[in-house]
Amino acid sequence: MQLSDIQPYHGITLYSHNNDYQCHSTRLILAEKGIQYRLILVEDTEIDDLTQLNPYGSLPALVDPQTKLYHHLIINEYIDDRYRQNRLFSDAPAEKAQQKQLLWRIEQDWFKYADQLLRHPEQLSEQDQKKAQLELQDILINLSQLFQHSNYFMSDQFSILDCSLAPLLLRLPSIGISLSNKHSKALLLYCKRVFNRDSFKQSMTQVELSRYSDYLKRFNN
Repeated sequence: MQLSDIQPYHGITLYSHNNDYQCHSTRLILAEKGIQYRLILVEDTEIDDLTQLNPYGSLPALVDPQTKLYHHLIINEYIDDRYRQNRLFSDAPAEKAQQKQLLWRIEQDWFKYADQLLRHPEQLSEQDQKKAQLELQDILINLSQLFQHSNYFMSDQFSILDCSLAPLLLRLPSIGISLSNKHSKALLLYCKRVFNRDSFKQSMTQVELSRYSDYLKRFNN
């Protein structure tokens, strides 16, 4: 893929992997807000070409007439600030700061295991892989208690936190984690609510729809 061959576009262009939880979070935000955009799916072999957009060659990457952005957290906040419909961050400064702090904790404490298991499994020994799976599974089991008191993550309203968490939960089969009703009933009910949102369905690529179709059937209405 040569970026110079891509025609200009009047709105947002999102460069995304076809099956990546951080890219998926950005696609979910765009779908939740009902924003029309151009999606360009980038193959693993084409990642190096993205250095023309950002120095790390990472995904997602966003281009619109005003700016070029990389790193999913920065992109996601930009979209929510620019397109004010269906706000996902709170407008209250203290509450927004709390949301951003939780996003940072998710990145530091949870996604590190997802990165190891989804993006770099070949770098893990069997023992380290099992350890990462158990650590993340324990986090999710403990997290389930929070959903006994609210419909969404720490709130009764769908928010930026759900856009970050839900794509990870979709990929639990690929991570090798299976949640049981006995220990995670509230979290599984949360998955059902989120996975059945129109925006979540619209945000998925054909690769994701195919790969996780059997898992999604578990949560069908």
